[in-house]
Amino acid sequence: MLPAISLGLWHNFGADDDHEVARALVLRAWKRGVTHFDLANNYGPPPGSAERTFGRILRDDLAGERDRMIVSTKAGYPMWEGPYGDGGSRKYLLASLDQSLERLRLDYVDVFYHHRPDPHTPLEETMGALDQAVRSGRALYAGVSNYDAERTRAAHAMLTRMGTPFVIHQPKYSMLQRAPEQGLFDALRETGLGCIVFSPLAQGLLTDRYVDGLPSDSRAASEHGALKRDAVTPRVVEMARRLRDIARPRGQTVAQLAIAWTLRDPVVTSALVGASRVEQLEQNLGALENLEFDDDELAAIDRAVST
Repeated sequence: MLPAISLGLWHNFGADDDHEVARALVLRAWKRGVTHFDLANNYGPPPGSAERTFGRILRDDLAGERDRMIVSTKAGYPMWEGPYGDGGSRKYLLASLDQSLERLRLDYVDVFYHHRPDPHTPLEETMGALDQAVRSGRALYAGVSNYDAERTRAAHAMLTRMGTPFVIHQPKYSMLQRAPEQGLFDALRETGLGCIVFSPLAQGLLTDRYVDGLPSDSRAASEHGALKRDAVTPRVVEMARRLRDIARPRGQTVAQLAIAWTLRDPVVTSALVGASRVEQLEQNLGALENLEFDDDELAAIDRAVST
């Protein structure tokens, strides 16, 4: 069973210079009861370095704790040059898993995900690779990420026939990205799959950071950040202010409100959060202190993000 908050290890888990930051985040999360650590083969930068960093932390600081935690990784985005370094083929997925285990210094991961659908590979082949990963003992459970409802149902049917423990889906979901509500959540309820949502803060837009405009040290102000400067529009600033007015009476920040909101539906098992500092992690974990919403609050949130 996953905790309501899981830690994604993609920011500040790459270069050696970031090792102490990563170490502090993992150890603090562990101390606070976070037991699920989510990675992928391409997380870094450079790709693969997040797994290598986490493997060092496991060896140096959490030796003996492996059986008390869930470690997941994924493959599906470009990882190396050539025709077998991307997609959903058996060749790519199983080779990638072997490389991930070597970087993590583990014999197995708890969950191995196909990271995104591959239109160029038959779904039967991709699911067969996940089945082989589990049967070989390199993974305990199979998962998928970024699949739509139809493909999720098809994947579930195939893996059920194979007898493979397919347990979880990881979709992008937030107040600003509600596509899973248009069929995917119904598919998860029907199949009994768990759901761990990523990007619940919409890459930082659903925080207090932009209430007064664009801070110079924000991700959107960075030339290399995933969130672009032009994403912080006057509408976004006004939305953040309205959400702050909803969050304050609840004793929450905008980020805490946004994380709690994703957990309001029982179909969502866990929210996956990242952090660049321990203080940010602590704030995110504070979302768990108030997970209840009344109808007026939910209606106010809908108005705030849609106007």
